[in-house]
Amino acid sequence: MKKKLATLFIFLVICFFFIPFWTAFTFTETRNENPSLHYISLNDVKDFQIVFTHSIHLTDVIESYKVLDSKEIRLMSMKYSDVAIGMPSYAEEGQTLLYEDGIYTLQYNEAILPNFTLHIGDVDYRLNFIYGAKYFNLKEELVRGKSYLFEVKKLSLYEKMKGVKLNGR
Repeated sequence: MKKKLATLFIFLVICFFFIPFWTAFTFTETRNENPSLHYISLNDVKDFQIVFTHSIHLTDVIESYKVLDSKEIRLMSMKYSDVAIGMPSYAEEGQTLLYEDGIYTLQYNEAILPNFTLHIGDVDYRLNFIYGAKYFNLKEELVRGKSYLFEVKKLSLYEKMKGVKLNGR
């Protein structure tokens, strides 16, 4: 009887260790045979932003997203002040472009992504991930010059222990 209980206990511990329970924003290094995983634990707040300085205009761009129940990512809007190189000056199908007080807001009706790749450029411009009241400076937290697959997924205790938790401020 003790042997069966011990076996059951070990089985449950192993299951707890390897079954994904915790939902997180994950940044997985790409183009690497042994990719590193960085994560931010996800709580009840579903909205987040990525704020970066456009490398040509040198103005801030604010991308707003929402996490769906399916763990997909919905691009809600993008705000910027210049429409020259790399920034849209008109709305395409499924988009609405507004201009108010010198700021363009491009709203997306149904832009749903399973994930996307984020390149951490080796330039001294802003790249922040904002979630809740926390700011994560991705230029400090991740490796410059590397690309990361960004997605929302469940992590096991093993993956959390093996990965790097981003702390932010």
